Amino acid sequence: MTTFIIKQLKKNQKGFTLIELLAVIVILGIIAAIAVPMVSRIIGNSKADADIATGRQIYDAARLAVTTELNGDFKGKTINIKGGTGEITGVATASAEGGLISKGYLESTMVLPSTKNTINGGIVTFKDDGTLDNITILAGAAVAGGTTVDNKTFNLTQLIDK
Repeated sequence: MTTFIIKQLKKNQKGFTLIELLAVIVILGIIAAIAVPMVSRIIGNSKADADIATGRQIYDAARLAVTTELNGDFKGKTINIKGGTGEITGVATASAEGGLISKGYLESTMVLPSTKNTINGGIVTFKDDGTLDNITILAGAAVAGGTTVDNKTFNLTQLIDK
């Protein structure tokens, strides 16, 4: 009879002990502590890379606009990203001057990928030797207290190195 009871007790032992469950939870916690910062860093890097890709797209549009409308004369030119309906002159001072968006070189619905805010201004500046000086992108979203603006500036090295 005693052997029967012992066999029944051994037969009913199914499942995991508390120590085994705690060990699994600790291991999962360690994995999470390592993985979460890595995933966050990857997401941050991808946002920065997406902004640089947008800067590259704007740079390419500016090069196309200068080639088409200014006969390829890049020297000392400043091109509006979003301007009026006038011609692209290479001097970003007149509000009526055409811009890359208003002239159709860029989509009017472009957004800055890191913030998802619509690009609503900025300039592309070329040096006197015709190389890119910098690109300044203005993106903003209307909020209850006013407008938040995200400014991003890229130079040629940033656009080429990525």
